[in-house]
Amino acid sequence: MLSASAAIGSAGAIALVWALVQFKIIAAIPVKSLDDDETKPLKEGKTSSETTERLNEIYCAIYDGAESFLQAEYKVCFQFIAFFGLVVFALVSWGTGWDYWQGGFTALSFWLGALTSMASGYLGMKVAVYSNVRTTISAQKPGYTSCFNTAFRAGAVMGFALCGMGLLMLYATLLAYRMHYDDSEQWTVLTEVITGFGLGGSCIAMFGRVGGGIYTKAADVGADLVGKVVHGIPEDDPRNPATIADNVGDNVGDVAGMGSDLFGSFAEATCAALVLGASIGKDGDWDGMMFPLVVSAVGIVVCLLCSFLATNIVPVKKEADVENALKLQLISTTILMVIAIYFTATSYLPESTEMASTVGSGTFVLLPVNAWLCVSLGAVGGLIIGLVTEYYTSHSYAPVREVANACKTGAATNMIYGIALGYKSAIIPVFILALVVYGSFTLCDLFGVALAAIGFLSNLATGLTIDVYGPVCDNAGGIAEMAELDPSVREKTDALDAAGNTTAAIGKGFAIGSAALVSLALFGAFVSRIRRASEDTLFVEGVNMLEPLTFAFLIIGGMIPFAFAAMTMKSVGLAAMEMVMEVQRQFDEKPHLLDANPTERPDYDACIAISTNASLKEMVAPGAMVIFTPLLTGLLFGVNAVSGLLVGSLISSIQLAISMSNSGGAWDNAKKYIEKQPAGSELEGKGSEIHKAAVVGDTVGDPFKDTSGPALNIVMKLMAVLSLVFADAFYAMNKGSGLFNLS
Repeated sequence: MLSASAAIGSAGAIALVWALVQFKIIAAIPVKSLDDDETKPLKEGKTSSETTERLNEIYCAIYDGAESFLQAEYKVCFQFIAFFGLVVFALVSWGTGWDYWQGGFTALSFWLGALTSMASGYLGMKVAVYSNVRTTISAQKPGYTSCFNTAFRAGAVMGFALCGMGLLMLYATLLAYRMHYDDSEQWTVLTEVITGFGLGGSCIAMFGRVGGGIYTKAADVGADLVGKVVHGIPEDDPRNPATIADNVGDNVGDVAGMGSDLFGSFAEATCAALVLGASIGKDGDWDGMMFPLVVSAVGIVVCLLCSFLATNIVPVKKEADVENALKLQLISTTILMVIAIYFTATSYLPESTEMASTVGSGTFVLLPVNAWLCVSLGAVGGLIIGLVTEYYTSHSYAPVREVANACKTGAATNMIYGIALGYKSAIIPVFILALVVYGSFTLCDLFGVALAAIGFLSNLATGLTIDVYGPVCDNAGGIAEMAELDPSVREKTDALDAAGNTTAAIGKGFAIGSAALVSLALFGAFVSRIRRASEDTLFVEGVNMLEPLTFAFLIIGGMIPFAFAAMTMKSVGLAAMEMVMEVQRQFDEKPHLLDANPTERPDYDACIAISTNASLKEMVAPGAMVIFTPLLTGLLFGVNAVSGLLVGSLISSIQLAISMSNSGGAWDNAKKYIEKQPAGSELEGKGSEIHKAAVVGDTVGDPFKDTSGPALNIVMKLMAVLSLVFADAFYAMNKGSGLFNLS
């Protein structure tokens, strides 16, 4: 049996090498139109060389826009982490009786987590921008195999590079800290200082998701409203001034923001499991204590093996194969993980370990088979939630088709049906989460819940692959439209993108479910840490929700996700209004831009500047609210108030995130379903009044599914991990009663 260090190190290295191999395959595709006959027109008399020049022009414009935005965003992030890292150092040092080592190591973990998260987002953006134009070129080839494989491999670069980089960085930090905390009796403190890693990753994820989400949806909404609804020009038409900004947004929001988000989930789930399972290492069993990281290492190998199913063993040959290939990835990795984790648990965990219960003064016995069941509950629960999400967001099934039919009577009924669908879609996932929580808690206390969260994220490399695949295909279609390639190329990329939309919704289901479990596990770790700090004078019998202060903040916590969603939705609305006015200004001042073959290009840079400035300005307030609410609550009102705040926020965030994400996904695919219908059909097809009603729904759904909904995952995780990191400081303030000493 490999040691934990060998297993984790090998898996991390394999992930990085595999990502490089996939990148090399993509890089071998030249940015050149595939029509070698210079005299043969591609569209409107354009030759191959002219098309190649246009492809490079669009590629460079998208790259420059994404690069400039991320540099501006990360400049703000650098300033924040420099300041907040000092806050972490000061408060943790003070809370632990001026233990500067603990404060310093926690702050260093915070910085490392933040920098790794930023690197993950930046890498994702670079790979996506590099790959989308090559996916467009591959779509010029006959069949679907080449273009699907290009987009899929682009996702694999991001997925495996992020998992490998995150795993190696986290484990290297643990090994470095172990040199200081060399006694196994000190490993509890070691797991506490590493929680800063999750906090850093989550803070950057918050800014990345919110900033990127505002950027992409401001451009998307503005482009849709003026272009498709008012002037009736196609999506991604080169005459639309906002089209480049829209395509840039796919890379900075749906790829870079999402990469930072899922990196944060991985870091936080692992940190929670390490804190709750620290007693496994009390007798020097380092390998057993590292079981959560070994699960992630095994997941990398399983995801790598299953990736051959999509690209080699069962390749995509026709449109119907695309969605099946992506779903097969999720199903196959889940099944193999359930099998592999059984052997992992029996190999790395001791035969039995007595661990302290989170609630009460008793103990429970951790058995390898129980740990395996907890991880499996998470993995299978995540798959079920993903498939339920697919049912409610794919136009292959009744719910989305009902939304499409509602467009016959206008945008209002479309909105009503879509919102109702989102609410209804939360029912089954909530029951699944409840069963996973109950089962894993019964088996292994809150450590079991943390393992279930690890199970949700065990096939993270595959989840990331599929998530990045969607925006790459979306961008590829936009480039095909802007480069005025043959309509068959756009039809092919739209087919790839439609499947990507559905699987992206599945990915959001996974992310929401894992975020819920991670938040609960982090809350359990917070309770355990308060018990240790107070020497079991607080929370011995758990958190009493009927305490007046706790219940009061439970209600306040339930409000936080709604306040956050309101702020981010309004931010998108404000930026979209500015975008609409800019696009309309250009059309008014230069009416010839709307000619069939205009001789002048729109001012794309003006729209890029609007999205950039709006997102940088608007991301600060919601991020600050989420970060400082639990911090001020703990310092001013104490640990009981924080407990209520976290539980209320968790419960509201789950329901709201699921409903918003699925409503947005359903509106998007209802529009695509209508666009696929012929002109004389019942739904009348593209350009009809029914289609315009669907576009309005899709436009409203954009911030639902790509800004506010996904960012709610980070709201519940960030508040919980921040409370865990500052738990000792909260207790140090009047022994957990806060500055106002109300409890």
